[in-house]
Amino acid sequence: MVDFKDIELKDKAWIDPLLKMSDFKGSEYVFSNNYNWKDIYHIQVAQVGGYYCVRSGIEERSYLYPSGSGDIAPVIEALIQDAKERECPFQMHGIVKENVALLETLFPGRFAFEEYRDGFDYIYNTVDLATLSGKKYHGKRNHITKFKQNHPDWVYEPITAENIEECRAMNKIWCEKQGNCNDPSLKQELCAVKKALDHFFDEGLKGGLIRTKEEGIVAYSIGAPLSSDTFIVHIEKAFAEVQGAYPIINQEFVRHNCMDYKYVNREDDVGDEGLRKAKLSYKPAILLEKYTATLK
Repeated sequence: MVDFKDIELKDKAWIDPLLKMSDFKGSEYVFSNNYNWKDIYHIQVAQVGGYYCVRSGIEERSYLYPSGSGDIAPVIEALIQDAKERECPFQMHGIVKENVALLETLFPGRFAFEEYRDGFDYIYNTVDLATLSGKKYHGKRNHITKFKQNHPDWVYEPITAENIEECRAMNKIWCEKQGNCNDPSLKQELCAVKKALDHFFDEGLKGGLIRTKEEGIVAYSIGAPLSSDTFIVHIEKAFAEVQGAYPIINQEFVRHNCMDYKYVNREDDVGDEGLRKAKLSYKPAILLEKYTATLK
């Protein structure tokens, strides 16, 4: 049986190098996501044969496609055996097309693969998000222009030890504006946001906010480096009634934090139609397809 354990902050020291070896673009392959959602998804981790392995879920357990270097076949076999000894079906997630092909080569006919559309990541060209140039972004530019006209005193600030508590206060107000902070999915998200704010500096996160003289903080965003060419945005909050608040924090955060990266991963849409429409409206350069694999 694999010696899985609950993920802790100190695990970042050994997890990051293994993530770097694979250099995956998927949103599952960054320490901050695994740590911030650990209580919701019951995330446990282990190092197996030079690979970073993740086990998550409660009633239905699933293994993340391993990240690391070396012969992956015995690592997959070890995870299959782990599931067998724990008397649960073996399922693996976060698998991109290239790794579906590799698994078919290494384990011909042993897995059934299924596309997981709700988990597809939206990945954008950084320059597109920073400039919003061209006809396809005309509406976004208009909203930002309106915001600047209505708030000529607006400023962008990086999130620091001096203003992070203001972000926490703004997030509380944002939640209250949703009308139902007891909604289970919203409560889960707020739990992950709280963990990100509580451990912002230890996780190596980057953040930025938009402030106006009248309203104070109206938007903020938090993310982290994901791979050699991709930065990931974990959290983006803005007051919806403030016209242009979402587009301007999106653009300014990218301009200040992501320009050293070719791509920006803005994660999946969890099957929410409104979120899917919003993410498609920014015209992703890559819609990262993901699959689950179930042992036959």
